[in-house]
Amino acid sequence: MSELKTSFTDKLFEQYEANLKYRAVEHAVTHNGLLKSLATRQSEVENDYTFSIDLTQDKAADQKASGRCWMFAALNTFRHQVIKDFNVENFEFSQAHTFFWDKYEKSNWFLEQILATAHLELSSRKVKFLLDTPQQDGGQWDMALALFEKYGLVPKSVYPESVSSSASREMNQYLNKLLRQDAQILRELFNQGADHSALQAKKEELLQGIFNFLAINLGLPPRHFDFSYRDEDGHYHADKQITPQRFYEKYIHMDLNNYVSVINAPTADKPYGRSYTVEMLGNVVGGPAVRYLNLDIDRFKELALKQLKAGETVWFGSDVGQFSERKKGILATTAYDFSAALDLDFEQDKAGRLDYGESLMTHAMVLTGVDLDDSGRPLKWKVENSWGEKVGDKGYFVASDDWIEEYAYQIVVRKDFLTDQERAAYEAEPTVLDPWDPMGALAK
Repeated sequence: MSELKTSFTDKLFEQYEANLKYRAVEHAVTHNGLLKSLATRQSEVENDYTFSIDLTQDKAADQKASGRCWMFAALNTFRHQVIKDFNVENFEFSQAHTFFWDKYEKSNWFLEQILATAHLELSSRKVKFLLDTPQQDGGQWDMALALFEKYGLVPKSVYPESVSSSASREMNQYLNKLLRQDAQILRELFNQGADHSALQAKKEELLQGIFNFLAINLGLPPRHFDFSYRDEDGHYHADKQITPQRFYEKYIHMDLNNYVSVINAPTADKPYGRSYTVEMLGNVVGGPAVRYLNLDIDRFKELALKQLKAGETVWFGSDVGQFSERKKGILATTAYDFSAALDLDFEQDKAGRLDYGESLMTHAMVLTGVDLDDSGRPLKWKVENSWGEKVGDKGYFVASDDWIEEYAYQIVVRKDFLTDQERAAYEAEPTVLDPWDPMGALAK
């Protein structure tokens, strides 16, 4: 190993002090912060909020201090359709209802994974992976679909937000504490020779405590409820003692099984035109497995554009913190000028960023529009976020096309937009990726 010698460091001092630009930038950054000092006018001018295809102006939702973006994004795609189909204003599904059942199912998923790996040493990478984060708020499209199909949906007015759904840190801390304790109980029973039925009986006993904990934090979910509304024409409508499952069937006029997840992961280990899944990734035991079709970025964008042109919004996952101006709602590779100010260029490509842990999907939002040039190519995309109305343009963001190419990783599109070859690839036996693969990241 080579140590850093004082003579070398002295040269670094000399080169820095000889560059007057660095001293000027130092003054700006130390007083205003790095990104604020390097923000460009170019990105704001190029990424205005005018789009040639613009599907909705509905009020933006707010996930607050929780990692529920993936379910907000999914519910927002349905919400726009409900507002249109039933002629209502500012309707929202209860995100807290889906949140409750996700926590409940993730707890069971974790305990089942603990039992499945009970024969492994505690030092095993898989066991450590499980125990590092027994459950968290994040998720993916297939996980949301599993919850909707099993537990249905309810209006937000029926199951409103709680402190723990809006700010989930404390609840997560103690739920994970409880789950790690439960994991020890189950592993020790396994090591004592307990059979499958005894282990399942103990797991069910432990789940009662988890259910009680969730109900106290989030509220007991309704099994039946009354729902009434008046449409924009003044007509009154009412459903009495409807179940969440029946409400889902009645108000969601979309066949969710006709939608597939398409990813763009240009790494050498994931050839295009094949399907993939991730070991240990999921929430509902017995629900649909997470599955992706990996396609090149041009086809990825083409599919998103087809769905927007057909009048449907697009659930998508991206690395939202990359070159992002949150307050103005601008996602653009030109948002900050590191080159001119610091002589630094971030030239790592998308595959390199995935392989070396620099980037992965962190957040899910909804594509609700796009601006096309005269030849029909996208210039920028309209994005519905779930961070409330105080950021961007009343909660909507704009993403440059370059940014989508570099930092968008997943979209959900109708299966009938795929070619026969693509559908066959999606339905084929998927390649199983490691639990810690970047494509297993959960959007928050």
